[in-house]
Formats: sequence, C-alpha cells, structure tokens
Amino acid sequence: MSKTIKVALAGAGAFGIKHLDGIKNIDGVEVVSLISRDLEKTKEVADKYGIQHVTTDLADSLALPEVDAVILCTPTQMHAAQSLACLKAGKHVQVEIPLADSWKDAEEVARVAKEKALVAMCGHTRRFNPSHQWVHNKIKAGEFNIQQMDVQTYFFRRTNMNALGQARSWTDHLLWHHAAHTVDLFAYQAGSPIVKANAVQGPIHPTLGIAMDMSIQLQAANGAICTLSLSFNNDGPLGTYFRYIGDTGTYLARYDDLYTGKEEQIDVSKVAVSMNGIELQDREFFAAIKEGREPNSSVAQVLPCYKVLHELELQLNA
Repeated sequence: MSKTIKVALAGAGAFGIKHLDGIKNIDGVEVVSLISRDLEKTKEVADKYGIQHVTTDLADSLALPEVDAVILCTPTQMHAAQSLACLKAGKHVQVEIPLADSWKDAEEVARVAKEKALVAMCGHTRRFNPSHQWVHNKIKAGEFNIQQMDVQTYFFRRTNMNALGQARSWTDHLLWHHAAHTVDLFAYQAGSPIVKANAVQGPIHPTLGIAMDMSIQLQAANGAICTLSLSFNNDGPLGTYFRYIGDTGTYLARYDDLYTGKEEQIDVSKVAVSMNGIELQDREFFAAIKEGREPNSSVAQVLPCYKVLHELELQLNA
C-alpha cells in the first residue's frame, strides 16, 4: 500500500490531540475526519490541524469511502462497540487503551478483527515508550531478565476531570484502564504469561462509583513477579513509575525517560525515530497497514491482559 493513508480520529480531547500532534510527524498519513461530542469545539481543533470533515457521529466518518483507518480516543465505555463498528465498516482500527471494559467485549473485538483480516491495534503505549523499548531490547539480547517489577500509578482525581483539567463526560477506571498498561507490559517484558493474579481495593467513591485505591500482585510462568499500586487519591507527582529489578541491574522508567537504580539518566534517544511514545505507537499502526502485517500491540496480542483483568474483577466483586 503506497498511497496516503486517510484517517478518521474520534475524540478531540486531551489524548486525541496527542495523536494529532504525533501524526503531523508521519509521512504518508492524512487525518481527513474528526469526530467528537461538542461540534463547535471539534471544529476549533479541526481548523487548527487542517481537517476538512467534522462530525459528532462516528457513522458519518465510517460512511466516507476515502477513510482507510480510524483511531479511537473516546471514553472507555465506547471502545469495544466503536471498534466493532469500524471493523464491520471495513476500516483498520487503533483503539486507545483499554480495548474494552469487559472480557466478553474484548473477546468479540478480537474475533471480528480476525474474521475481517484488518489491522486492529490497541494503544498499549508502554510497549512503545523509548524507556521500555530500551529495557525490552536488553531482555531480547539476553542481557537482562526481570526478577520483579514495582509499579506506581498515581493521580489526584477526586472529581471527574481529564488530563487538561476539563470536566469529563465519563468515569475513568483503575482496573480496566490504568492497570491494563502494567498487566500487559509485565507479561510482554517478562516474555512469559501471567499465571497468578491477586487484587484488593479501597472504598468505593460515593458519587463516582469506583474504587479510588487498588493494589495488584502478579506472577509470570517464569517466576517473575510484579507489584502494582494505583490511586486517584495521591496528592503529589502524577503518572506511572516503573522500577525494573533484574539479574544484571535496576532501571527506573518514567514515561519516555529511563534511569538506573542510582538515578543516573540513560540516553534512550537512539532507541527509535522519536522520543514520543504516542507517535511511535501511531507509526507502528500505519506501518502495519502499509506492510499488511500484524502490529505490535495488536488486539490479539493484548487479549490475555484483559483475561487477567476479568479474573481480578471477579475476585474484587467476590
């Protein structure tokens, strides 16, 4: 496929804009349609990025014959249904994390993606951050093996706000969204499936209806372990911090940056063509379409993560 890939992007919020900024740096790709809830705000974003078609309905964009692929940056609760709509319309799809908020829906997206033989990818960005890629390359080279991962995912989100401080129309979730990053990354980096998983959670928020604190333990078949702490109550540095404890070293990953256990920064600028994990994720999506292959972080590859989340949800509900 040598022609320009024409893309529709759904969700013009904080994360949709990150994708638009990343796509600007990628040759042979053009965003031709923008979909979001508020038509006026969507037009403002479309004007800034030179996008001609604007709508509040995904179906309008799926009806455009020139659209080859769709990127979904919409609320979690819409991900599975919208992914299925894209696939059934014959469009390649990249859906932001999480793929779904139930095991049944995750399975169905994987089934339809396989049936339609289209590129279906989920935005498990940690696979693409240069920091985690550097560690992955060391593991593949046989120079480092994980004994333990210690991960902290912390936000201060006692009201329903997004990353830009704007009111959200939907509720975020520690298990189905934020834990999904680490559950997938741990199995991916360990090179071994998760065979044990335990979880406990704090009180349910009276108005948001979700747990604001959670603790998860994981073990891979090769013996590696992972401890994950998550909170929406943390009043301090925000984000996710990964400590890799291995047989030949300790590494601290903070988004795209990487440090030794002694806080010495490691140069990861030569790991990939960009230092932006979202851009690298999008580059993989478009390369897979052009090359007719399965992408890293395909729906099929990340599906085991959602089985683990399902099992943890059953534990928590019990």
